[in-house]
Amino acid sequence: MKRRTFMAAGATGAVAAAVAAPAIAQTLPEVSWRCASSFPKSLDALYGPLDTMTKQIAEATDGRFKIQCFAAGEIVGAFQTLDAVSAGTIEMCQSPGYYFVGKDPVLALMADVPFIMNVRQRNAWLYQGGGQQLINDYVKKYNVHTVPGGNTGTQMGGWFRKEVRTLDDLKGLKFRIAGLAGQVMAKLGVVPQQIPGGDTYSSLERGVIDAAEWVGPYDDEKLAFVRVAPYYYYPGFWEGAPTVHYWIGQDKWNALPKSYQQIFNNAAAANNMDMTAIYDARNPAALRRLVAAGAQLRPFSTEILDAAFKAANEIYAELSASNADFKRIYEHQRAFRNEEYLWWQVAEYSFDTMMLRLRQRG
Repeated sequence: MKRRTFMAAGATGAVAAAVAAPAIAQTLPEVSWRCASSFPKSLDALYGPLDTMTKQIAEATDGRFKIQCFAAGEIVGAFQTLDAVSAGTIEMCQSPGYYFVGKDPVLALMADVPFIMNVRQRNAWLYQGGGQQLINDYVKKYNVHTVPGGNTGTQMGGWFRKEVRTLDDLKGLKFRIAGLAGQVMAKLGVVPQQIPGGDTYSSLERGVIDAAEWVGPYDDEKLAFVRVAPYYYYPGFWEGAPTVHYWIGQDKWNALPKSYQQIFNNAAAANNMDMTAIYDARNPAALRRLVAAGAQLRPFSTEILDAAFKAANEIYAELSASNADFKRIYEHQRAFRNEEYLWWQVAEYSFDTMMLRLRQRG
């Protein structure tokens, strides 16, 4: 009788436990993905949000949806990540679209192109202005689905061995720069070089290149550019708000339960906001340290900025004339930007100008 009582109690407990467990946990599948980043692990503000997001997804699904992360070069190179996802070699990657401008200039519009928007305007375009839907409709041709996953905010203009005061100083300059910005700078006489972040310092140190742009003070300090190129220019007019996307194989995305898709979207959106906050919080102190270490801050001259703006618009016109998809998405961005700046001038810009003036009073 005691044995029967014990078995009955055990059976009752097992049934109760099964009933108490969330019904969703009993029905959701186990999913295991691999994600290749285009960034090295040492750059925690860029690579770090990927780790954070995948942990959030695992926790939200009781460990049923796991994503294993790999830094640039561990399984594919920084600029081969999209090809690996498109071919089904890996399930997803973390990369900015302008890394693939050689494959398709339209993809640069996903991340950033010169003289377009700041970070808040770009997020407004992506999330509320129809931009992300335009992007995903387009990238179906690569068998991928994309989700915004980070933004550095406006970047610096880069590190130079010598001062660049005039357009003549740019002639023949070998400059590590990505995306359509390289084509803009080429019109000014620069020789653009596309080099992964992890290889940029050595290229600058050995004289393979004369200048390099990366992100901003927090990352640039880690990469130690100040040791070999003291002139630190601003602003990075080609990257007012570069978005890092998560690229997922379309079939893999479609196969996810809707709840997993929503969890992924929520975690990515949180990390998109968090990346900007990380840079905004850490860049000021890093800039002070760089100046103390010998960095010499220099603004790009009006001559250079005006010439770059003219060159950028020429490139946009050329691409629009030959590429209907580029024209459609670029014009959508430009119209949104123009409308945004009407508002920005009234409120945001006037507020910032006021605060800069008041700050000078202490």
